[in-house]
Amino acid sequence: MKLKEITDCLESIAPLSYQEAYDNAGLICGSYDMDITAALICLDSTEAVIEEAITKGCNLIIAHHPIVFSGLKKINGKNYVERVIIKAIKNNIAIYACHTNLDNMQNGVNEVIAKKLGLIDCCVLAPQKNTLKKLVTFCPEKNADVLRNALFEAGAGKISNYDECSFNTSGIGSFRAGEGTKPFIGEQGKRHMENEVRIETIYPQHLESKLLNALFRAHPYEEVAYDLIPITNINKGIGAGLIGNLPSETPEMDFLLHLKKTMKADSVRYTALLNKKIKKVAVCGGSGSFLLADAIKAGAEVFVTADFKYHQFFDAENALVIADIGHYESEQYTVDLIYSILKKKFSTFVLQISNINTNPIKYL
Repeated sequence: MKLKEITDCLESIAPLSYQEAYDNAGLICGSYDMDITAALICLDSTEAVIEEAITKGCNLIIAHHPIVFSGLKKINGKNYVERVIIKAIKNNIAIYACHTNLDNMQNGVNEVIAKKLGLIDCCVLAPQKNTLKKLVTFCPEKNADVLRNALFEAGAGKISNYDECSFNTSGIGSFRAGEGTKPFIGEQGKRHMENEVRIETIYPQHLESKLLNALFRAHPYEEVAYDLIPITNINKGIGAGLIGNLPSETPEMDFLLHLKKTMKADSVRYTALLNKKIKKVAVCGGSGSFLLADAIKAGAEVFVTADFKYHQFFDAENALVIADIGHYESEQYTVDLIYSILKKKFSTFVLQISNINTNPIKYL
């Protein structure tokens, strides 16, 4: 199997355009034309994981965290990042990272945490803006159904849990075909009036190329009139964190003990309890302190995440309980998510989950 088939599958679920600006998700080393025999899935592509891949005969490592975040000016093995890249290249092993683009999907990393904790009625905590656009085009009435279907198949018209959404208005279009044209209707040199439908539909920006290809293939006109309009609507299915409800109100300490056990955390750092039962819980895998204000605004009573600094705990200000379970602990189930995505698409492809615990933090 070519590497591009695997990366296309992952990016159809978690497009690279949804990663944060600081991130470096995608193909770290290797070629999309490589023949992949087996893949090893991990959180961190450390030197030990490279050795594991060699031992298991895997020539692709799919990691959650990119081994390279910023540019490398030299590659001489002076640190673990450079040594990993050198060893991977020497052994013809590709490394691919699926990071904040997977974090930012509603059915991504945070949904895994929410399901483990038993949360229901979940939605994105901090939805992204400027990820959606609108397509407007004009089509003869008799061809409108075929064109709409082609646009919907290309991914247009999805709003939350609704799909095939469009707005259609009838009108009269005019045009005059010039010299050298082959008009679908009308004649060269004569103004033509045609009953047309104005079709408007929304789409995610990362599908624009695919959508335009579908438009040009399905539209009957030689020259297609269309508008691409940026919109600032929030995209409810894309963004950081998740918030949901417990099935019933639960005492704070009971929830924290459940959290510790379910997430296999050696410790939970938390702020002062508010001595009340809780129901609404916000979660964010990895470093989520930047979402504290969003969690408070959304009415969360507990915010589960990792990597809070000492002074940031004060920012809870008794509005909720911060529960810091550790970075590794909050993202440990991501490997299972990546495995399930790929196994569903490639049922016979050899996929293995790393046996190495890459957590650099130890507890007494």
